[in-house]
Amino acid sequence: MPKQILLIWAIICSGIIAYFCLIDSSKIPAVNFPSIDKIVHFCFHFGFTISWILFFKKELKGKEADDYKAYLISFIFSVFFGITIEILQSILTVTRASDVTDILANALGAVVAVFSAIAFKKQISKI
Repeated sequence: MPKQILLIWAIICSGIIAYFCLIDSSKIPAVNFPSIDKIVHFCFHFGFTISWILFFKKELKGKEADDYKAYLISFIFSVFFGITIEILQSILTVTRASDVTDILANALGAVVAVFSAIAFKKQISKI
């Protein structure tokens, strides 16, 4: 798959996450499920990290960089993106507040994404 498509996909995923994390929370349907917020954060950052890993693996291919640089860059990007979103929630919204446990859920999703990408390295390389 061309790296431009992977970049567009990663940017779209990032935009969707930012949108849903910054919209008025009263516009999101309430779901009565324990810890659903943390599960959503985990899933968002799992997908975010995987999408950026796919892009960075293509971008760095053949440039004396091993796959682990793509994993590291994507993980760091995910963590900083999550922290930035939490800060923006407290600054830009009135129905949301920043939460350290959201940052932890984000980071956990990113960690699991990296280990999943490592575990499925051969399959990912085919993309």
